[in-house]
Amino acid sequence: MNRINSAAWAALEAHRSEIASTQLRELFAKDPARADSLALAFEGIHFDFSKQRVIPKTIGLLADLAREAGLAEWTGRMFGGERINASEERSVLHVALRQATGPFPSNDFDVMPEVLETRRRMAEFAERLRSGQCLGHKGAPIRNVVNIGIGGSDLGPKMLCHALRSIAHPTLGVHFVSNLDSAQLAPLLQTLDPRTTLFIVVSKTFTTQETMFNALSARAWLAANLGDELDTANHFVAVTAKPERAVSFGIGAGSVFPIWDWVGGRYSLWSAVGLALMIAIGPHAFGELLAGAQRMDEHFRSAPFEKNLPVVMAMLGIWNTNFLGAATNAVLPYNESLQYLPSYLQQLEMESNGKSVGRDGLPLSVQACPVVWGELGNNGQHAFFQLLHQGGRLVPCDFIAAARSDFPLGDHQAALLANCFAQSAALAFGKTADEARQQMIEEGLAAAKIDELLPHKVFAGNQPSSTLMLARLDAQTLGALIALYEHKVFVQGVVWGINSFDQWGVELGKAVANRILPAIKDASLAKNFDASTQRLIAFVREHMV
Repeated sequence: MNRINSAAWAALEAHRSEIASTQLRELFAKDPARADSLALAFEGIHFDFSKQRVIPKTIGLLADLAREAGLAEWTGRMFGGERINASEERSVLHVALRQATGPFPSNDFDVMPEVLETRRRMAEFAERLRSGQCLGHKGAPIRNVVNIGIGGSDLGPKMLCHALRSIAHPTLGVHFVSNLDSAQLAPLLQTLDPRTTLFIVVSKTFTTQETMFNALSARAWLAANLGDELDTANHFVAVTAKPERAVSFGIGAGSVFPIWDWVGGRYSLWSAVGLALMIAIGPHAFGELLAGAQRMDEHFRSAPFEKNLPVVMAMLGIWNTNFLGAATNAVLPYNESLQYLPSYLQQLEMESNGKSVGRDGLPLSVQACPVVWGELGNNGQHAFFQLLHQGGRLVPCDFIAAARSDFPLGDHQAALLANCFAQSAALAFGKTADEARQQMIEEGLAAAKIDELLPHKVFAGNQPSSTLMLARLDAQTLGALIALYEHKVFVQGVVWGINSFDQWGVELGKAVANRILPAIKDASLAKNFDASTQRLIAFVREHMV
């Protein structure tokens, strides 16, 4: 996909040369209204991108590139149910999961009856469990729910369960297990009562290695503790596209919830994959989550590109990656409840767009998808922010914070937000040598000491960032926020010419692991692998016993 020969790309290259030497300090000094003109709002979300290295003209040129890439047409194709995931011959209809009514996407291909029926069944089950009517061993009410999944079957629901813990059920425990390392599952089982524990096994194929290992271990734990009186059907629920496999596992047919091939794993938290989340926060709050996402869907479909939150956010990412040369993007939530948001966005963005081949099967002419990483912002200040300020690397940042705390305590929130705003300002504007010298003079340092310290006290600034301010951390706002990032990924995929909805790199690793596993158990099979892998297998066999 050779995007760089296009007229819009060439216009942006020329524009970059025009403004390359202009610093953020100068841009703010020249334009007192910059913070207003380079900001967008949407129902409780304020998106400030005035600290990006752009001017209003840049946004217009980036919108031209989106138009030239056919974004409007691709958006129509996705919402229309076309099979835009061409390599797997699938529609991409996670947006249907947020719809309240049908038909959608069309009368001829209406997925809403099964979506709404599944949502109804989820709500009925969640209400029964939350009210103590879902019974485990010998009629004991379920008190703990363990979601067993990995990737999209884990990260989204886990992230939102943590983000919305302020409204979670007060006595129900909802836990998440994804790691094949038994160090995650085993300690959790030690804290649970097998009589009152329910496992939700989430796997589209019901063959995912990590998920099935953990599910089998959970079943063995129940059997060891409950013996012949174990009724597996009282302790397991499944979310899968292969219900017959779940039934063979011992899960009742009425306890199997469907997912469909037109829902990609990392876009699936809105489906029955979010059952554990619905149990935690309740069907009403889950409905608000869907409503917030659906309103963002409508905004994305209808707003002009220059005023469209997902489009502007996506195109700023392309500007930073392809025109300014950024290799990474940091996600920095200033809210403890958003602890898992960076991990969720890592999968969403890098599994979707971490590719070097376009939809046409040809190598891309530009680098796609920066490395997404991040941490809670306040913690990061005492870890990697030193590199952001003085490491000399270009690292665009997304600062994310809520105006109101979900757990109010004294003046904590004001101090937290002061740190958030201070960091984005310091990254943008830095500190000049003259400012640093004047500060040390005012502190009373001797001239010789000032000269010695001066190189260490200068901050180059000009680090681009955006700030996403949320009015509050509630279900509707979070639904809109996650949909915003989903559409950002889609927009970037369209511009780069990528199929954002397959993940063949993930499949490769799974296939190789399935070949190596027998060799760890049977030394004679190790000869089928390279010398390094053979040596590693030998080491494991020597020390595993």
